[in-house]
Amino acid sequence: MALALARLIRTLAGLIALVIVAAIVLFVLGANPSNAVVSAIHDAGAWLVGPFKNLFSIHNAKLAMAVNWGLVALVYLVAGHIIASLLARMSPRRRPVAV
Repeated sequence: MALALARLIRTLAGLIALVIVAAIVLFVLGANPSNAVVSAIHDAGAWLVGPFKNLFSIHNAKLAMAVNWGLVALVYLVAGHIIASLLARMSPRRRPVAV
């Protein structure tokens, strides 16, 4: 059970980071913000970034978003990995059955 939960947490952290990075790439490349897909990805990324949105004040908007949001994506990945590793360690080890 703990291993399945660890995998789920690792997967969710990866998907969250993927959404944030996709929003960064779309913004930096100048994707049309009125496009429904671009808007949805950006809105989801903005919600996931939350209070860390303007962590560093950088005058270049594209660089500021890449740095601030990129750091948040990295935090999600690291936190997910740490939590998943702790859960995996708590799971009972299976011993091979001698035949």
